[in-house]
Amino acid sequence: MIGVIKTDVGKVRANNEDAYYFPLKRGNSPELYIVADGMGGHFGGEIASEIAVNEVSSYINSNLSPDSDDQKVKGIIESAIISANNKILSYASENNVLSGMGTTITMALFHNGSLYIGHVGDSRAYRIRDNNIEQLTRDHSLVWQMAEEGRITMEEAESHPLKNIITKALGADERIEPDIMEFDLKDNDIIILCSDGLTTMLDNDIIKSIASSFEPEEAAVKLIDKANSKGGLDNITVGIIKVGEVGMRET
Repeated sequence: MIGVIKTDVGKVRANNEDAYYFPLKRGNSPELYIVADGMGGHFGGEIASEIAVNEVSSYINSNLSPDSDDQKVKGIIESAIISANNKILSYASENNVLSGMGTTITMALFHNGSLYIGHVGDSRAYRIRDNNIEQLTRDHSLVWQMAEEGRITMEEAESHPLKNIITKALGADERIEPDIMEFDLKDNDIIILCSDGLTTMLDNDIIKSIASSFEPEEAAVKLIDKANSKGGLDNITVGIIKVGEVGMRET
């Protein structure tokens, strides 16, 4: 398994409010990848995303064991995200200038031949398999909700003027209910994690084409460059994980 995450401030924003985590190549830490997209003034967004990434990675690394079954894994992911939410709320309450800060979080954990996704917000996880790209997460956004209710189509949602309004984020409410999902893995699957700075600029077919045509390191750079060439209206963070033999870990 080969994984990489790259980030870029984009062409418009003054600072980068995205944060990410990926495991060290050496050691026995879990195969965990995280992307978070912060929001809030006075540097609140970048603080919130950094808290989320640090808290979730620390919690999972401390509590996951090689023999954890699927229910325990899902429970650990849920507890990690709830802990991050609580920490963001606590930090904001102690620093009035940071009131209202929040962040999305999308994480992928590879464990015992399965893929576990934990998700809050509108950052995304995709899987490319057999030359098809599938969005594994649902956006917690107003337009996604409108599309699910049949008020607009998914195609209309992609360019809707309200597409950046999210309905769920860490730091927004005392109670958070993350989406937690389990997927099978096959050899040569490609998993993509990204902030909306990528998906606002590029459609799924372009993402699939680039991610499928290059090794993860080069593909992540090319995706960021392509998003910037289209305007780079937001921070751009891209994680690409290429699955080798399922159950085997590359060191």
